[in-house]
Amino acid sequence: MKKTWLIVLGVVVALGLWVSGFYNNLVISREKVDTQWAQVQTQYQRRYDLIPNLMETVKGVAKQEQAVFGQIAEARTKYGSAQTTDQKVAAANELETSLSRLLVIVENYPELKSSESYQTLMTQLEGTENRVSVERQRYNEVIRDYNLVIKRFPANLMAGMFGFSPKAYFGADQSAQTAPQVKF
Repeated sequence: MKKTWLIVLGVVVALGLWVSGFYNNLVISREKVDTQWAQVQTQYQRRYDLIPNLMETVKGVAKQEQAVFGQIAEARTKYGSAQTTDQKVAAANELETSLSRLLVIVENYPELKSSESYQTLMTQLEGTENRVSVERQRYNEVIRDYNLVIKRFPANLMAGMFGFSPKAYFGADQSAQTAPQVKF
């Protein structure tokens, strides 16, 4: 009888270790997702901080383009007040759309493009955009790994029990499907 209880106890302990191993793997995967999202947000903040300087530089030359400046300001406000990841993604996409409109306006003002302060700001913004792109790609890779972990058997059974659910990929905004028109 003692031997049977020892076997049952051994099976229970082994099962507990197995479940805790899966749980810990799920926690690690979720933390990787959160860490990578923080990297994306860091680059968004850099962009968010550069935009007012760029806008002020452009405003000095393109005074009649106030509608675009208002759209950018509104998009920045939405991003600053966004609470969830989905809200931040939507606000970032709106901001990108507004920035592309600003860049089209800049094409109509050659004297602005030759300004040293404008060139410096554009170089910084281009670098930031590249960083955002890289961090988004890394974020999607981490999301893919996380989603694979929680969807594979038998982890999918435990993921549901412990409240782990699939995360959404970072996708492009619908407006990104159409390139902005530049007219000279």
